[in-house]
Amino acid sequence: MAGMIMGLLNWLYNKVLARIPFHAIRLFFLRLRVGRIGKDSAILLNVEFRIHKNISIGDHTIINSRVLLDGRGGKLTIGNNVDIAQETNIWTLQHDVQDDYHSSTGGDVEIADYVWVASRVTILPGVKIGRGAVVACNSVVTRDVEPMTIVAGIPAKKIGERKSGVY
Repeated sequence: MAGMIMGLLNWLYNKVLARIPFHAIRLFFLRLRVGRIGKDSAILLNVEFRIHKNISIGDHTIINSRVLLDGRGGKLTIGNNVDIAQETNIWTLQHDVQDDYHSSTGGDVEIADYVWVASRVTILPGVKIGRGAVVACNSVVTRDVEPMTIVAGIPAKKIGERKSGVY
């Protein structure tokens, strides 16, 4: 019975409340369910959450519209001053491609401070993205990304280094 109630609450948020055009109202409901949402963070319209309690969002972070945040297979930790662009999918659960029955396998995902994840990126379970890294549009991140690294492609590979006087 508890699973049905949790499923109903997830559906209610993802299909109804996530579409309310008032940021303060969306944040009010999210703060009741999400593990942590930091100070001055913004969650835009139509962001989908799966297992809210396993998701933590730092301070001054922006999650753009049509982003999927999955907390089913582990913890999803998003740091401070992170920008996640629209239509990005961050997964903590996937199917095991080596298993004949397609069993599930999961892992935590960590996105460190000052990371920029561009549009339509997919991040798979067990990945850590280091401080100040940039993930280019349409990339699929299957492995850890070193701090201050720019990655792109399928699978994402290093294409450069980020230069900054702040870090």
